[in-house]
Amino acid sequence: MPRQFIRRATLLIVLAALANGASAQKTLKPQAAQAPWPSKAVKLLVGFPGGSSPDLMARTLAEPLSKALGQPVIVENHPGAGGNIAANLVAKSTDNHTLGIMINGNLTIAKLLNPKSPFDPAKDLAPISLIGTAPLVLTAPASSTMPSAREFFVAARDGGDKWNYGTPGNGTVGHIGMELLKTKTNIAPVHVPYPGNPQVITAMIGGQIQMSLLPPGLAMPQVRAGKLRAIGVTSAGRSPLVPEVPSLSEGGVNNFQLEIWNAVAGPSTLPKPIVARLSSLFSEVARSPEIRQKLFNQGWQVAGTSAEGLANRIKLDTDLLGGVITMRGIKTE
Repeated sequence: MPRQFIRRATLLIVLAALANGASAQKTLKPQAAQAPWPSKAVKLLVGFPGGSSPDLMARTLAEPLSKALGQPVIVENHPGAGGNIAANLVAKSTDNHTLGIMINGNLTIAKLLNPKSPFDPAKDLAPISLIGTAPLVLTAPASSTMPSAREFFVAARDGGDKWNYGTPGNGTVGHIGMELLKTKTNIAPVHVPYPGNPQVITAMIGGQIQMSLLPPGLAMPQVRAGKLRAIGVTSAGRSPLVPEVPSLSEGGVNNFQLEIWNAVAGPSTLPKPIVARLSSLFSEVARSPEIRQKLFNQGWQVAGTSAEGLANRIKLDTDLLGGVITMRGIKTE
């Protein structure tokens, strides 16, 4: 065989080997590392005005969460529609840096109340952590002279639809809870929705409404200042948050237990590793002694659950609140 042919064949073999090696290296080249998260400020949306319970909780959590994440945590208020305006903004967000502090109703019954709701909590929101729970306090103006819950309900029955009750919006737990209380006590006050509970308190102090179910953290400072009166709490027995206030069951209201809660959620598109990290961080922050005490002072018993724990609570409350919605024909627009 001619040497020229042998040299040419050898060269072709060497070139083929080099090509195969380059191809193999290209195949084995590791994928580019994902960008670290968070890569910018994290937004924490609140669906109620400044000074409301969700707003106070968000601002309490923001600073320690910012330290843990190494990025600013910015609280933004988008009040209206019982918190659903902010919940919808969270559900529709796509930047992986938008979360929300939400109440029961935002994560459970939004679609049941309004089939035209632009978001479905079951499909569009990712549970992250249940932060705090509390009973509600049935509150009246300080001018109410009835010495007990029983006598208060007698007066409310006599008042009929001339009495009003206030809530932070249609479909909120305060609204649904009052409708349930009406069925158990045969009272008939008319619902008056407000943008948030601070406005409800102002209206009650001014005598425009005669009662409301309020978070203890907002009700009790006004009660202790002599501006409002606490009739009873919606827990089965007395609550450690307000031990001086009797339960409504002590006042003869049977089988009436109701809690409000605040939780953290993100859009359903939020990657699972981020959800897991946030769930752990929020739980750790909320359960720390300093933050736990601050939240207790605001009227919350800290839960600080996992994402799964919040998902379980969502299911339970969807069944409870959904039953009242069906029974009372409650709808929102």
